[in-house]
Amino acid sequence: MIPLWERDIPGYNSSINNGEIPSITPYTLENGRVNSAIIVCPGGGYVRRAEHEGEPVALWLNSIGISSFVLNYRVAPYRYPYPLLDIKRAIRVVRFNVDKFHIDPNRIGILGFSAGGHLACMSAVFFDDGDSNSSDPIERISSKPNALILCYPVISFLRFYHKGSMLSLLGEDHPYELREALSCENRVTENTPPTFIWHTADDASVPVENSLLFVEALRRFDIPFELHIFQSGRHGLGLAKGNPYISKWTDLCEIWLRKISFIE
Repeated sequence: MIPLWERDIPGYNSSINNGEIPSITPYTLENGRVNSAIIVCPGGGYVRRAEHEGEPVALWLNSIGISSFVLNYRVAPYRYPYPLLDIKRAIRVVRFNVDKFHIDPNRIGILGFSAGGHLACMSAVFFDDGDSNSSDPIERISSKPNALILCYPVISFLRFYHKGSMLSLLGEDHPYELREALSCENRVTENTPPTFIWHTADDASVPVENSLLFVEALRRFDIPFELHIFQSGRHGLGLAKGNPYISKWTDLCEIWLRKISFIE
């Protein structure tokens, strides 16, 4: 485990969640090459982080030649902006340490499931180039991801939204303007990275319209994307090992990652 901040963690409260600190768990390849990397954001409605969407996904990425990191981001009772600060810091930490991890700084992606998909998506629409005046050298580094992978993601807090994720991130008494600001379909620009998305058409927890709204926004800005909608399947499948139909998403994603040169 690598802490995202050695000290002075923004908004940290040692009495929350047993004093857990935001961190990344590395699964880096030692193959004598400079590799791409993907940071994995497990889902869990912003109240937990699902284990089956963490390490197993990191190991799958390793198996196709990609170094990976699982992000241990803050969840409720922490609210916005702390999860977003965590993911942006994680990208900076990985990019700052590319020589240590043998990673290409221009091939760092984000993969997220469900609410972790919303967090991943926020990283792709709220990135920055770093603060050149910061006394912390890590904060001078860009937080922009170079690729985005979304698995049955929460996207919108305006339409077809997952109420639990929204309330866990924003709290009960949030202003409507914040819901609008954090609905990622409203924040796509020409600088949003290439995106791979999959969802199931009958997802009963996070409606498939979330993915459709985001793809519609990507299309408006001519952002390269690939979308796969499977006819049926429950929410939260992860790698979907028990479902030979939906588990094909990993093969499709591997092909896409080769297409965008994340796999040599």
